[in-house]
Amino acid sequence: MTALRPVRWFHEFGRPPRILGLDVARGIAILGMAAAHIAVTDAFEWGDPGTWTDLVNGRSSILFALLAGVSIALMTGRHVLPAPERVPSLRLALVGRGAVIFLIGLVLELLNTPIAVILTLYGLLYIAVIPVLRWRPRRLLIAAAVLALVGPALLALLHAIALQPYGAGIGFVLYGTYPLTVWLALVLAGMALGRLRVDQVRTAVVALVVGVLLAVVGYGLGAVGCAIDGGADGGVGVSGSSASSWSDTADSSSFLPEDVSVPAGWENYPEALAATDPLGSAVRAVLAAGPHSGGTAEVLGSGGFALAVIALCLLLSRPLRWVLLPLGALGSMPLTAYTAHVLSVVLVAGPGGFVASNALWVATALGLLLVTTLWSMFVGRGPLERLVGRGAAAMAAVPRR
Repeated sequence: MTALRPVRWFHEFGRPPRILGLDVARGIAILGMAAAHIAVTDAFEWGDPGTWTDLVNGRSSILFALLAGVSIALMTGRHVLPAPERVPSLRLALVGRGAVIFLIGLVLELLNTPIAVILTLYGLLYIAVIPVLRWRPRRLLIAAAVLALVGPALLALLHAIALQPYGAGIGFVLYGTYPLTVWLALVLAGMALGRLRVDQVRTAVVALVVGVLLAVVGYGLGAVGCAIDGGADGGVGVSGSSASSWSDTADSSSFLPEDVSVPAGWENYPEALAATDPLGSAVRAVLAAGPHSGGTAEVLGSGGFALAVIALCLLLSRPLRWVLLPLGALGSMPLTAYTAHVLSVVLVAGPGGFVASNALWVATALGLLLVTTLWSMFVGRGPLERLVGRGAAAMAAVPRR
C-alpha cells in the first residue's frame, strides 16, 4: 500500500478542490523570500539580466501577502459569500489561526536572525480581515485601492505632524518593515481575487493583464520619484549595489525624513514641524517604489508584479502540471517551509549571525523541494499547517457543558 502512495500522489495532488497554481505561486514566494534573505544579488538594472534576481527583494513577501488574501477567501466560501450563520464560527477560526501563526512568528524572532519575520504581521492580518468576510469583490477592491493610494501618504503626514512618534505598537503595525496599510491592501486585493472564481482561465487572464498594467503604473511612479530625487531609489530595484540580498531586514517607510533634532514642545513645534517636512514626506510616500519602502508606487508596482505571477502560475499549472508538482508541494505547506528556512539560517550562522551565499540558497531550495514533496507524498499536510488548523478548530469549537 505504501508503494502505491507516490503513484496515487502524482495523479491526485493538486486536483480540485485544491488549486495547484496557487500552491505553485506560494512555493515561488517561499523560495523568493529565502533568496532575499541569504542569496547574493546586484542592484536591479533592466538592461542586465544578471541582476534580475534582485526582483526577489520585497516582491516575494508581497506575493506571500497577496496569496494570504486568496487563501482567506477560499477557506471562507470561495466565490460564494459565507452565510450569516457561518460568520461567527469563521471569525473565531480566523482568530485561532492568526494567533497560532503569530506565536510561531514570535518563536522565530526569538532565534535572533537578521530576517524580518513576516509571520507576526501575517497572523495579525487574519484577524484584521474579520470585519470584511462578507464583502463582495468590488467592495474589497475599493478598500484595497483606498489603502494603497491614501495610506502611505497619510501615514507619512501623521508621522511628520506628530514629530516622528515611536512606540512598540505603532512601530510594529504602522512604521515597521510591514506597515499595515500596505499589507492589508494586498490581503484585501487577494480576497477579491479569491472571490472571483480564481480557478477559471478567464479570471487568470484578466488578472495577468491587470497585474501588468498595475506594475507599469507603479514602477512608472517610482521612476518619476527617482528622477525628482536625483537618482535615489524609487524605481524597481534597491538603491546602490548590494553584496547580499538581506533587504527583507530593511526598515519600512524609507521615505520618511531622518530623526529631527529640534527640541519638542509647543514653543518649538513650528520649527520641528518644518524640519519633518510633512508635505515632502507625503509626496515621497506616493512615489516610493523600492523594496519595503511602503510607498504607493511599491504597492501598485510590486503588487501588480505579484498578481501577474499568480496569474501565470494558474495558467501554466494546467499544461505543466507534472513539472510543477514539487513546487506545488512546497507551496502546500508554506508555514512549515518558511520556518524550516529560518531554522536553517540559525543552524548555519548561529544566533544573530549573518550569512550570504548563493550556494546555501540553492541547497535550501533543493532541500525544501525534496523534503516537502516527500512529506506531501507520504504524510500529507505539513506539520505546522496541521497545528494552525487545530488552533482554528479549537477556537471555533462549541464549548462542552
